[in-house]
Amino acid sequence: MHTTVSILAEIPEDLHESIKNYLENHPDWDQDRVFSAALSLFLLQNGSSQTPETQTSYRRAARVYLDALFNYTA
Repeated sequence: MHTTVSILAEIPEDLHESIKNYLENHPDWDQDRVFSAALSLFLLQNGSSQTPETQTSYRRAARVYLDALFNYTA
């Protein structure tokens, strides 16, 4: 089952302009895909997979990251 959760976040204007520019030059990406990839990569880089509980979260973040990267939607 693929569930999505909507969030509202304020980001710096410079970052918004960068994302907007990226999306204009990469029509196969959308804002949701960019944010999913960015957030999951952040969690992968800053998370831990040393306990069984964190291993599960780490694997889930890895799956979201790879799905976003390769545009897999199921």
